[in-house]
Amino acid sequence: MSRELLERLRGIDTESKLGALGKPSDRQAMEEWERSGVKFAASSESFEAVYYNALRKLIDCIVPPDQEGRGKPILHEGGVYLGCWLESTGTINAELLSRFIPSVSEASYELFADYQRADGLMPYKITEHGPAYRQIQLVTPLARSVWNHYRLNGRNKAFLRKMYEAMVRYDAWLMANRNTRGTGCIEAFSTFDTGHDGSPRFWHVADTPHLSDASQCNPDSQILPFLAPDLTANVYCQRVYLARIAAELGEEGSMWEDKAAASLQSLMEHCYDAEDVFFYDQDRNGQTVKVQSDVLLRVMACEVGDHELFAAVLRKYLLNTRKFFAKYPLTSIAMDDPRFDPSSNYNSWAGPTNFLTLIRTPHAFEHHGRYVELTWIMQPILSALSRMSRFGQVISPWTGEEGYTETYSPAMLCLLDYVERLCGILPTRDGELWFTGLVPYAMDHGHEVAEETAYSRRVDGTLYELVNTRAGSEVYRDGEQEPYLRFPNGVRAVTDRKGELRAIVGMTVRQVQGHVHYNGQELPFRINGNEILELRKEELVRISDIGVIPPSYS
Repeated sequence: MSRELLERLRGIDTESKLGALGKPSDRQAMEEWERSGVKFAASSESFEAVYYNALRKLIDCIVPPDQEGRGKPILHEGGVYLGCWLESTGTINAELLSRFIPSVSEASYELFADYQRADGLMPYKITEHGPAYRQIQLVTPLARSVWNHYRLNGRNKAFLRKMYEAMVRYDAWLMANRNTRGTGCIEAFSTFDTGHDGSPRFWHVADTPHLSDASQCNPDSQILPFLAPDLTANVYCQRVYLARIAAELGEEGSMWEDKAAASLQSLMEHCYDAEDVFFYDQDRNGQTVKVQSDVLLRVMACEVGDHELFAAVLRKYLLNTRKFFAKYPLTSIAMDDPRFDPSSNYNSWAGPTNFLTLIRTPHAFEHHGRYVELTWIMQPILSALSRMSRFGQVISPWTGEEGYTETYSPAMLCLLDYVERLCGILPTRDGELWFTGLVPYAMDHGHEVAEETAYSRRVDGTLYELVNTRAGSEVYRDGEQEPYLRFPNGVRAVTDRKGELRAIVGMTVRQVQGHVHYNGQELPFRINGNEILELRKEELVRISDIGVIPPSYS
């Protein structure tokens, strides 16, 4: 193992790597980051430098919510987007940031509740000029992000109660104002309702709702309103998590379970095409809007469907090189659609790979145990990220070159998240720690990303350190000189928050065999991709083996 890399990890001074911290919120964010104990070292100094450059630019996106600098710092989208958007900054971005700087995530969530209108509508964005309500712009379910934050960061019931009551009111607003056709589906009145700027999905549709009023649909539109699968799936998943939150708060959750079931039934009845295995909008004339876009991944990330459906989606679309599995996946429109445009020079959901798609992806894959297949998304994207300096919103699906805008928080968060999932230490909402024994692979012209990596994180007062090479991985606790856990490359070790081994997961398509060395024990194993072996007494026992789905080409 690389002792030199471990010592370098231990010697890293994160603040000195970032340079001068200007505004007071920078200092607050840096102090919280350091409390997390997160550090990253790599055999490639250039990749390590990109990592800390991303962190520096991410901290630049943490600012007070108003012009006078008052209030708790929140996360801004970054780049040209000077504000906090509910579809992204206030949900999935904050959900990832919650593992690193949780106070900023919590403040970002709460601001949407604070600015909720009396009729229940939440703002779609909040800027230094205040809240805006022109459209809805929903993608990642807020309730899931709130629940994950709550479970991961101390279970603050006052926070949970506040957000629950706000989300209940918003659910009522949506059903009163975005179910005009009485189908139970949530309707899109404009392009911006789903944040699909420039997408052929919304050709001949105005960017904003009628008269800039989120409750009004253009009465003269020949095709609106759309029964929108991603909006409907959002409300379905929202209700699933509202049921969990209600139970946590001591309330009856069955009402939300029933409402979730009704949303799911509406989605499958009106938006699902069983022959195509795809989810489409339905226009006001009952016609299917046959544009295959990242709507599919959005629906899957909302936990719609069983393992069998997700496997079919992988085979036909997400891992299909004619559809979404580009060299730098995942594209925003299927590549075999004649309307596909790979240009990344502007804000576009008409083809290029968007970082918002990339940070929404892991939940869909991991929800169905598709850990290996997810690495096929992460590896080329990490190769692209290793060359970045601006951190734009989109990249070319052909070359991986960064495109439109800069200092875009989803891009920086994607790097932090993918490093932690591929070769770091990730805490989960279920009280687990994932120590993943992979390293970034040289996908571009043979250029090294990092042959060896080291990562640290502090959990409940204990500092864990993970060192990865192509041979294997070692885990250390509290600066000890000898590892307490060792395992071969290609495996993820799953522990509880005390670091006690629970299971291992096969993280590569090849079969891995060897021994897990844990607290003086040698545990022999043989594991396939996506297989899970659970530690029972002193033996690793198979509890799941779903296999691996290879890419397709037609």
